[in-house]
Amino acid sequence: MFRHQKELQFEAKPDKPNPLIAKYLQELIGGQYGEMSVAMQYLFQGWSCRGEEKYKDMLMDIATEELGHVEMLATMVARLLEGAPVEDQEEAMKKDPTLGAIISGMNPQHAIVAGLGPRPADSVGNPWSGGYIIASGNMLADFRANLNAESQGRLQVARIYEMIDDRGVKDLLSVLLARDSYHQNLWASAVKELETKEGSILVPSTFPREEERLDIAYDFYNFSEGDASSQGSWASGKALDGEGEYQWLKEPKIEGKAPNLKPVTPKMYGTPKLKNKRYLSVYEK
Repeated sequence: MFRHQKELQFEAKPDKPNPLIAKYLQELIGGQYGEMSVAMQYLFQGWSCRGEEKYKDMLMDIATEELGHVEMLATMVARLLEGAPVEDQEEAMKKDPTLGAIISGMNPQHAIVAGLGPRPADSVGNPWSGGYIIASGNMLADFRANLNAESQGRLQVARIYEMIDDRGVKDLLSVLLARDSYHQNLWASAVKELETKEGSILVPSTFPREEERLDIAYDFYNFSEGDASSQGSWASGKALDGEGEYQWLKEPKIEGKAPNLKPVTPKMYGTPKLKNKRYLSVYEK
């Protein structure tokens, strides 16, 4: 069950209308790593959680908080669009070049589609997609994905923070930066806890290792020019999972033969078998 409280957890008021900043903030709402994505990702992970109750409770807590972030950002976008000069834009741009620069950067869908409101889309109008979310049913895999999502999200918030000068918007972004900082710590802590409990850093940790090619499980293949990659911690010494030794190989192993595929059935109308007779191309005729 969900309940909605009318008050925002944190304030969302810009200093003045600015449709260009509203366009930027759409990335934080409906972008791949926006608040809609993490909210739905955590909800679906929580709804399918079969581990300890504390993990499901935590997921639902954070997911609901992220829904609140969507609301704060959507409110901020709506306020940034209040009073936006959508009528007689051409004349307004002639009178004020600064205003013209802002108008020219406005997302027209904010006016045409949403009537000066926020949209479930990113900063260039791409609609939000459920394909952004990860909910695999394996908590260790999912929590690592969550750490990445919070890292990417915080990175984008920081970039927008540096792109604007509206103090009211920056105040909201400072809240999001702080909460993303905590969430990165949270997921890193949860990942470490699960790795300790499962006794492995590998996902899935329960797949029998004897069923995989252990002779190549710790090899680094040098597939590019140069050998600088040999200097990394991944190229020599004890493997992070504690079960093998890394080795750096200058040349990748080649065990397979060059593939030679058979023709497909004629009913698939693939490329026909080439004849020896030479035909003039249309360019030679």
